[in-house]
Amino acid sequence: MISVCIATYNGEKYILEQLNSILPQLSASDEVIISDDHSTDNTIKLIKNLKDPRIKIYLHDSESFKFTIDRSTHNFENAIKHAHGDKIFLSDQDDKWVDNKIEMMLPLLNEYDTAVSDCYVVDENLNITYKSYFSIRKKTYNIWSTFWKSPFLGSCMAFDRKVLTDVLPFPQYGVGHDIWIALVSLKKHSLCYIDAPLSYYRRHLGTVTGSGKNNHTSLLFKISYRYYILKNMLKRLY
Repeated sequence: MISVCIATYNGEKYILEQLNSILPQLSASDEVIISDDHSTDNTIKLIKNLKDPRIKIYLHDSESFKFTIDRSTHNFENAIKHAHGDKIFLSDQDDKWVDNKIEMMLPLLNEYDTAVSDCYVVDENLNITYKSYFSIRKKTYNIWSTFWKSPFLGSCMAFDRKVLTDVLPFPQYGVGHDIWIALVSLKKHSLCYIDAPLSYYRRHLGTVTGSGKNNHTSLLFKISYRYYILKNMLKRLY
């Protein structure tokens, strides 16, 4: 069974395009887990209008947070906690999958615990700005290289259920869900990369994260972010 976990917040503009790229790839027994952080737009209405029994919606009540990223991290955590699948795929609300993503990744998940694909980096209209995210962020199997400059995007990750034993609970503050899953996978599980771009990673004004070359987060945030990552690495992984 496959679970696709999506964290949503005011995602009405792109959510249907994303779901329509995912649902045809799933079987009747698979599921899409939506964790919504109390959207104030039509996100939930649009999802419900699909009337697809594979979609299950849960509300996420935000915990205390220090950084904006904490909300999305724990929104994804809420989705993952409700997943029943043996194989778990992560998805952003505003991207789009290529039509053979699951077909390409699933066989590797029978050999490795975590699989990470490449993706196209695109603008809001899906015009390609970079043909490969790995051309921006170089692949690594080194945990310390990942700590310094992570090449991992949650939307490009899928993993076996066994990884949850070490991933959960997510760190409370300052650690993105994608880098945390990657660090755990590198330290305690097996991980592989897929060089094929299997999704369109959309960058636009409403994007929550700041991955890639145009990351303009403050120096204070970058220092604080790495502090919390290092703190949790030492506490949980070593």
